[in-house]
Amino acid sequence: MEVSKLALLAGTISRCNVFKKVTLGAMLLGVVSLTVALKGYAALPSTDGEGRALPSLAPMVERIAAAVVNISTVQKLRVRENPLLTDPFFRRFFGVPDRPREREKQSLGSGVVVDAAKGYVLTNNHVIDQADEITVTLRDGRSLRAKVVGADSEADVAVIQIPADRLTAVALADSSKLRVGDFVVAIGNPFGLGQTVTSGIVSALGRSGLGIEGYEDFIQTDASINPGNSGGGLVNLSGELVGINTAILAPGGGNIGIGFAIPINMASSIMEQLVKYGEVRRGSLGISAQDLTPELAKAFGLEPNAQGAVISRIVAGS
Repeated sequence: MEVSKLALLAGTISRCNVFKKVTLGAMLLGVVSLTVALKGYAALPSTDGEGRALPSLAPMVERIAAAVVNISTVQKLRVRENPLLTDPFFRRFFGVPDRPREREKQSLGSGVVVDAAKGYVLTNNHVIDQADEITVTLRDGRSLRAKVVGADSEADVAVIQIPADRLTAVALADSSKLRVGDFVVAIGNPFGLGQTVTSGIVSALGRSGLGIEGYEDFIQTDASINPGNSGGGLVNLSGELVGINTAILAPGGGNIGIGFAIPINMASSIMEQLVKYGEVRRGSLGISAQDLTPELAKAFGLEPNAQGAVISRIVAGS
């Protein structure tokens, strides 16, 4: 599978047009996973004009929608100029007007409030990576400046923090209990349109080998996900968070019903370390080693055909 056909779903936009071309590197791999047994419908009743109960996701969506936020970022990029244009004499002599030496790259994504008391928002690393400014817009219209608590590029998970004022958090599910065929709902901010809800099922579990991240154990879903959905929530019919939408398979650049989400069990484990340490501390052997070559075997007085590894360095403190 060509990596180029996999798209991250954090949409890059210009100041004036959210429908400008979305940059591949900034796009967010969006996934939706719809989990809930059919009994979930009984917990989400709605009625028609005559009072008859009808299955509807509306009560659940209304309960948790405030926990899903829109994230916009600004990255300031220095503009490379011809050296002559930076010379004050040259500029005065030829009347070259002053021009800004920086340009702004704007991107859009989504996030989920997972701790209302502390203002923690869970999202994808690629949504906020290298951002100089991060703004979170809540469903009630408030825009809040956010700071990065920690981010991990290997798992593509990040935690940002906003002021803990009148926030709504979503409950976390046990994603290990997901089954193929479970219904799921994806909530996010595709193309900067604002909060959008789509639904689907869990198409597969444990997807890996996609070349998207260093650590892959994705939920695959057919829920519609598009650029801007990155970091948004994938919830079950009980309104519990089962995954973080991350990527889509997009040979033609659009959604074809194959999306991927990071299971919440994995994301929450990463989040705990990011909150505690600001980074993920992974285990290691604490050594540097190399193959035992015939030359090294001879130098160590071993048989020429000896096999093994040579420890060349021990990491201090390991």
